[in-house]
Amino acid sequence: MTRVAAIDCGTNSIRLLVADVDPATGELVDLDRRMTIVRLGQGVDRTGRLAPEALERTFAACRDYAEVIKEHGAERLRFVATSASRDAENRDEFVRGVMDILGVEPEVVTGDQEAEFSFTGATKELTGREDVHRPYLVVDIGGGSTEFVVGEEHVRAARSVDVGCVRMTERHLVREGVVSDPPSEEQIAAMRADIEAALDLAEETVPLREARTLVGLAGSVTTVSAIAQDLPEYDSTRIHHSRIGHDRVREITDWLLRSTHAERAAVPSMHPGRVDVIAAGALVLLAIMERIGAEEVVVSEHDILDGIAFKVAEDAEVGKRGD
Repeated sequence: MTRVAAIDCGTNSIRLLVADVDPATGELVDLDRRMTIVRLGQGVDRTGRLAPEALERTFAACRDYAEVIKEHGAERLRFVATSASRDAENRDEFVRGVMDILGVEPEVVTGDQEAEFSFTGATKELTGREDVHRPYLVVDIGGGSTEFVVGEEHVRAARSVDVGCVRMTERHLVREGVVSDPPSEEQIAAMRADIEAALDLAEETVPLREARTLVGLAGSVTTVSAIAQDLPEYDSTRIHHSRIGHDRVREITDWLLRSTHAERAAVPSMHPGRVDVIAAGALVLLAIMERIGAEEVVVSEHDILDGIAFKVAEDAEVGKRGD
C-alpha cells in the first residue's frame, strides 16, 4: 500500500483525500476525506478573474490541508484544479499561492483529463457487480462544468461542458447580486434551455443514450440523495451507492426550485455552502436523466479524488521500479 494525498479544487469546493492505495488490486482505504466550500469560481463567469476573497478562502483551506497531509505522512501529493482556474485571467496568482503553501504546482487539467479521473474513481469498485450493467455513463456535476464519460472498463468517450451549479445560478438566478428566492418561471426556463444546449453539445461526441447505468458524482447529486432518503444529517455511508429513481429526482428538483433560502437551509443534510446552488445542480441532474431515459441514478461518493489517488499510487509504483 502506498500512502498518497489527492486534492481536487473545483469551482465551488476544494476536497482532500489521504488514503492507502494498492493500485494492483484496486484497494483504497480512506485515512482522511474532507471538503471545504470556498467558491473559488465566485464571479468568474462575469469578470473572467478569480476574486481576491475567493483566493484567500481557497488558500486558507490549503493551509488546513497541508497540516492534515503532514500528520498522516503521505508520500506523494497531487493537486488537480478544475473549471474556475482554467477560465481565469489571473490563474498565475492561484498557482503561486498553492505552491507556496503545499509545495506542488496545481495541475490545471483539461475537461477530458478531469472526466477520466472521475470515471476511474467512480467505477473501479462497481466492476463485477451483478446489479449494475455496462456501459456506464459517469456524470460529474461540478460548480462550473459537468463532465460526461461513457465507458466499460475504460473511457470510450468524454466531454466537459460549461454547465454547473454555480455557473447556472450566477448566470440565471441572480438579480442585482441576490439569488432569486424562489426564481421565476422565466428564470427556470432560461436555465433549462442552457442545460439542454449543453447536453446537445455533449451528445455530439459522447453517446449518452447508450449507457445502461447512470452514475452520478459530486455535491449536487449526493445532496439530492440525502434529501431523497430524508437523512437526519449528511451520512456518506448511506449515500454511497444509493439509488434514486427519476420520479423522486423530479419531485426534489421541483421543490428546490420553488423553495426559499430558509426552507433549503433547514434541510438537515444540506451543507450551508450548497443552499443557494443546489436547485441548479438538481435541475442539471434531472435534465440528464430525462435526456437519456434513465429510470434511476446510482450515487457515488468516490469520484475524481479517488481517481487522482489511484493515479498517484500507480506513478509512485512506477517510480519505485525505476529506482
